[in-house]
Amino acid sequence: MRIALGLEYDGSGFCGWQSQAGGGAVQDALEAALAVVADAPVRTVCAGRTDAGVHALVQVVHFDTEAVRPDTAWVRGVNAHLPASVAVRWSQAVPDEFHARFSARGRRYRYLLLNRAERPGLMAHRVGWFHRPLDVDAMAAAAGLLLGDHDFSAFRSVECQAKSPVKTLRRADVTMHGDLLVFEFEASAFLHHMVRNLVGTLVYVGKGAHPPEWVGDILAGRDRARAAPTFEACGLYFAGVDYDLAWQLKVGAGDTALILP
Repeated sequence: MRIALGLEYDGSGFCGWQSQAGGGAVQDALEAALAVVADAPVRTVCAGRTDAGVHALVQVVHFDTEAVRPDTAWVRGVNAHLPASVAVRWSQAVPDEFHARFSARGRRYRYLLLNRAERPGLMAHRVGWFHRPLDVDAMAAAAGLLLGDHDFSAFRSVECQAKSPVKTLRRADVTMHGDLLVFEFEASAFLHHMVRNLVGTLVYVGKGAHPPEWVGDILAGRDRARAAPTFEACGLYFAGVDYDLAWQLKVGAGDTALILP
């Protein structure tokens, strides 16, 4: 039997999603909790791996098991064995052909950036921070140049294992909510560190170091060394996954609502 789960987590206390030999990953915590409920080892596959310090509003995983349990067991039962910073939101049986990663048609990320002189206190580890005023209109104009099918090599980490740097960016919005900048990105898939590199480059535009057109030049040049440094992980959220409606997954309602700390 194949089961799909939707979960959310605060990534600040984890070394990322992917299981590590010494533990400490979200996957390690989830699989340990699932094993208690299933009374057998469980291996999970996620829709999109997250790095150390990165959070998830809705992460989708699947796993195979011979254990027959009600959906409530895979939610409340698993949550009872998870750290407080990780929670399963829903569970449902899916066809064996469903794959959390390969069945996904698109993924969404959100970055929250506190833009004020003082560093965050209550929002520490939940937002990025930039102390100087930023030109949001210039950043939004620059973000628009990133839309479409492009080679995003200029925003790809050296550790990236993707077969191709060509991705389709469908959304790149920058909006201001009080002193919090919200970046919304949606694409067919993302390269390693791509969103954090995009945010860092847009901040360079916002602080006046370069005009919006510079981002288009960076994109066309495909040279990572010309773009801005990778921005900090703590403001990044894996915000959702898109699947064909035929799978009838519960992802959707409320999953991409604006989440402000």
